[in-house]
Amino acid sequence: MGSAPAVHDEALEIDSGEKRLNELGYKQELRREMTFFKTLGITFSCMAVFTGTPLYGPSLRYAGPAPLIWGWIVVTFFTWFVGIAMAEICSSFPTTGSLYFWAAHLAGPRWGPVASWCCAWLETIGLVSGIGAQAYSGSQALQMIILLATGTNKGGGYYASRGVFLCMYIGFHLIWAVLNTFSLQVIAFLDIISISWQVTGGLVVIIMLPLVASPTQSASYVFTHFEMAPDSTGISSKPYAVIMAVLLSSYCLYGYDAAAHITEETKGSDRTGPLAILSSIGIISVFGWAYNLALTFSIKECDLNYLYDENNETGGALVPAQIIYDAFHGRYHSSAGAVLFLCIISGSFFFCGLSATTCAGRLVYALSRDKGIPFSHIWRRIHPKYKVPVNAVWLSATISILLGLPILKLDVVFTAIISISTIGWVGGYAVPIFARLVMAEEDFTPGPFYLGKARRPICLVAFLWICYTCSTFLLPTVYPIRWRTFNYAPVALGACLISIMLWWFLDARKWFKGPVRNIDTQNGHI
Repeated sequence: MGSAPAVHDEALEIDSGEKRLNELGYKQELRREMTFFKTLGITFSCMAVFTGTPLYGPSLRYAGPAPLIWGWIVVTFFTWFVGIAMAEICSSFPTTGSLYFWAAHLAGPRWGPVASWCCAWLETIGLVSGIGAQAYSGSQALQMIILLATGTNKGGGYYASRGVFLCMYIGFHLIWAVLNTFSLQVIAFLDIISISWQVTGGLVVIIMLPLVASPTQSASYVFTHFEMAPDSTGISSKPYAVIMAVLLSSYCLYGYDAAAHITEETKGSDRTGPLAILSSIGIISVFGWAYNLALTFSIKECDLNYLYDENNETGGALVPAQIIYDAFHGRYHSSAGAVLFLCIISGSFFFCGLSATTCAGRLVYALSRDKGIPFSHIWRRIHPKYKVPVNAVWLSATISILLGLPILKLDVVFTAIISISTIGWVGGYAVPIFARLVMAEEDFTPGPFYLGKARRPICLVAFLWICYTCSTFLLPTVYPIRWRTFNYAPVALGACLISIMLWWFLDARKWFKGPVRNIDTQNGHI
């Protein structure tokens, strides 16, 4: 009799996210110790303030500043539809399997397995290649830091070769994998630093860069100037050029599903998960646009060709680095300030890649738990002390390293990696959103964040926008198409998807039934 109240109190105190997890058929295996602020840190880091830095130059070259600046506003508008649709589903299904788990339950017993299969692999491709995108960006920023710190391209500075660049690329992966070997609290602590780093550093760059730059561009130039470069891009169609210019925004404004991947480790995840998704979109949309404005106002000359000149101070390799260098050298006759700003930007890539590795490891672990990956028994193992999926983390990092090996031969590796990442990552969003759009409302169990009758128009707009975004990243980026400038993303992605679907029809459909319950429930209770 004396123990009954204690049992009753324990039942009352069970976390709402854990309770919902139990109702969905999963037992709590990971440590549920993340708060909203820590979850926001990881989600915010996966998006990152400066993540579009490598794409700024190509986007500016296609059509000038106006499409780049206004394109961000358009993409932000449609991103909110996707984020709101995702937040509602996350509130109902707070599991580490996230998107593919959502797809399985929303698509129903008939279509659930194949929907889950497609979504799981799209998401895996997107997340794993997303690690590579951040490693490439970080390596490029580090390459510029070393070049400017040692004398610039004109002054005999050291410009890292392809081989050294690849070593940097691999080094980032190894550091991220090692850090993700320890408790998630370590990553959470680093991501709290990430928020401070990116918010403080972002404000410093955004405010100081236009103040340092002299002269600056006029508002008319920034907001209305349209300028194509058919001689360098091979694109003479204005609509095509505008679509290419907007790729920067499409690439930057995703990754907010990171909150969903750690919901099994987050307190009150049915509420904190959706809130972290929407908060990240809001913060990044404002900071990202302000960063693009700061760069564009700080361009030294109206003739943009000098930014891409192989003989300029940065070798024409990273346009924002040249803009920042011009600002500081023009006022102080020194590159020290530019090196400092590039260190801030490089740190942003570091934190973003660290969080992407965290999310990729959780996804591979969840898919292994549901027996959807060969040798699943290996990848689903949890570290006995730190309670993290170590093997899944290292598998993700290894595959991402292999994806970047063409750096040694091809000039368009980054274009291909971000295309694969965006199509896989954002394409994975489309499956559960479409399933939510067409499912019967009585079959949906809403969480605290519920759209009600608004879900159909919101999901429809979100789904159509995702289809548009994915299609644009399959387009050739330079004409005429040659081997060294060929966007190999459609080929690589096509080969992967064909293999995955063949695997499904020939074998996996016989045994993969979607998420595998690991506890028995009855009427929603353990």
